[in-house]
Amino acid sequence: MTDTTETPTEPMTDAEASAYVPRQIVFNDLADNLDEAYTSSMVSIDDGQMVKGTVVRVDKDEVLLDIGFKSEGIIPSRELSIRNDVEPSEIVSIGDEIEALVLQREDKEGRLLLSKKRAQYERAWGTIEDVKEADGIVSGPVIEVVKGGLIVDIGLRGFLPASLVELRRVRDLQPYVGQTVHAKIIELDKNRNNVVLSRRGYLEETQKEQREDFLENLKPGEVRNGVISSVVNFGAFVDLGGMDGLIHVSELSWKHVDHPNSVVQVGDEVTVQVLEVDFSRERISLSLKATQQDPWQEFATGHRVGELVYGRVTKLVPFGSFVQVGDGIEGLVHISEMSAHHVDLPEQVVTPGEELWVKIIDIDLQRRRISLSIKQAAEGGVVAQEYQEHFGEHAFDAEGNYIGPTEVDPATEAAWAEYYQELEVFFND
Repeated sequence: MTDTTETPTEPMTDAEASAYVPRQIVFNDLADNLDEAYTSSMVSIDDGQMVKGTVVRVDKDEVLLDIGFKSEGIIPSRELSIRNDVEPSEIVSIGDEIEALVLQREDKEGRLLLSKKRAQYERAWGTIEDVKEADGIVSGPVIEVVKGGLIVDIGLRGFLPASLVELRRVRDLQPYVGQTVHAKIIELDKNRNNVVLSRRGYLEETQKEQREDFLENLKPGEVRNGVISSVVNFGAFVDLGGMDGLIHVSELSWKHVDHPNSVVQVGDEVTVQVLEVDFSRERISLSLKATQQDPWQEFATGHRVGELVYGRVTKLVPFGSFVQVGDGIEGLVHISEMSAHHVDLPEQVVTPGEELWVKIIDIDLQRRRISLSIKQAAEGGVVAQEYQEHFGEHAFDAEGNYIGPTEVDPATEAAWAEYYQELEVFFND
């Protein structure tokens, strides 16, 4: 083996001898210094540590991050974002400076595993806890519709229940995806990874002054225009342009309503009257039927006691039968007014669905009751004006009594047939 150590060929002075260092020693020292310099330039890595680095490669299923370690760290696609099913290229680009959390210093393949999602999560928790403590507001885009609500990206997955998205319940949540929303934090549990948000709480705070002004300017008895915003079992909500008011089912129509959606649909423009303004609970009661013609008032105005009207038997009761004589108008034929002879049961005289003439013997508008008589109608009388208009004035005298031909007249018979057909359509509707 060749000795690489240099030996002086000439005698050295004492000074030269003291300063002389063999070349091998110099090389060894230089190698040690380079190794120390290289080692000192390497970052110290531990599991769970937060590191920063530069994106050097973006693949379909992973991203490579240079953090100054002996090898690049790998971020699997599932560890890039809290969003599900997104391409890595949608999250990061080559050259981006990002923060990541060390999941594993060396996996079984000797790779350094990192997570951008976990780093973001850890940072977000600290911020969110501060916001919750200060009763502040968080903001973020809606990234997903899930059962019962929305997922909002606030650095982690915040859950926004459907009932807390707006001031009123929203049925279709899909349009909110992609929108940035502001919300209050109402529940925070790091152990369960649970963050519950309320956009309604934010809206209630920010719109409180506006709502107060709106209510101040709203007076009972006013007539306002609005749009049906939602329909529920007990009524319909109307957007008045500043707040929602409720039309209770009993105020939707003068007629009986089985379900509010038989009268109004979401998006319908309506004219309503303000019934009541409750400042303490910020509630507005509205009426749709108050802006429409009261059919009872209309009937009472257009008819008088003693007139004959045409109707259909709708229901039999032990004390008589009810007869519909107008749109939403029913009168009672008491059993004593069903026939000239004694009647034990209403079905001895009429059946449900039967059409017949009845005489108005009493109108009680206040209690919305009309008393009718089949017995007195058989005796004749003045026919109500709408029937006179249908058959022509020549068929009635000045008092409205029928004076048409006693024999069957084809034209009159055809007119009656036509009229009965119109009534059939009316009652079936």
